[in-house]
Amino acid sequence: MDNQSIPQIQTVGVIGCGLMGSGIVEVCARAGFQVVVSEVSQEALHAGLGRLRQSLDKGLARGKLGQAEHAEALDRVRGTTDFEDFAACDLVIEAVLENLDAKHQVFRRLDEICPWHCILASNTSSISITKIAAATDRPDKVIGAHFFNPVPVMPLLEIVRGLQTTDSTYQALRAFGERLDKRIVVAQKDNPGFIVNLLFVPYGLDAIRGLEQGVASMEDFDTAMKLGMNHPMGPFELMDFVGLDTMLFIADAMYEETKDPRYAAPPRLRQMVSAGMMGRKSGRGFYDYRKT
Repeated sequence: MDNQSIPQIQTVGVIGCGLMGSGIVEVCARAGFQVVVSEVSQEALHAGLGRLRQSLDKGLARGKLGQAEHAEALDRVRGTTDFEDFAACDLVIEAVLENLDAKHQVFRRLDEICPWHCILASNTSSISITKIAAATDRPDKVIGAHFFNPVPVMPLLEIVRGLQTTDSTYQALRAFGERLDKRIVVAQKDNPGFIVNLLFVPYGLDAIRGLEQGVASMEDFDTAMKLGMNHPMGPFELMDFVGLDTMLFIADAMYEETKDPRYAAPPRLRQMVSAGMMGRKSGRGFYDYRKT
């Protein structure tokens, strides 16, 4: 353990109120944290807060939370389009698009505004935490906090330590994750893909290569993994669920970092993304969801 005291987290900032960001806001607010969430425009913020309310309304209707808990969670959330509103945060989680330049812009600004004790975390699924931290003067307080979609449902939080992340930063984020009632796994090294995508990306890409080579149909690949390995979804179902554009982006980022041919995207994946076949979210991927 380093000699720094473990920061106490009370107010959490979230950069981005899209699908992932709004989910992170929800679990933080439901766990009792005060939350500040930002978007690039009032229109995007309104949409994100609407998504948050819709999710909480669904939880209320299904009996997952009571009326008081529903109201209290909403009361703990404040939306903004001004980065200055993060000046009182103890932890800020970035959930913007997977682009290093975009993340560097966010982290530089947060480094200027946030108090010195504030931890800066990224929800990135593929970009090096050490590279993100290089945009700040507090690389010891930068860490990966990779949530999974949908955040209120998925129980996992993948914590990623950058090269300079201190023990006190890690311990504070771990305590935060436990308060969210998440199961925590820790990538002790800032390797491409961390834990989950280190295993998932080559698994999915190998399934596509097997399909291209005529080894089996995608239905048989999926059935084999579900019934033979007890997976809840087969590789093609899972890639459609994650999003083929997301799959391609992560594979390209990992290949760029390592030049390992296991992470080289097969032509079929790149062609499908170019054709707008992104999976469930677009209605078509490896499977057609438009008729269901």
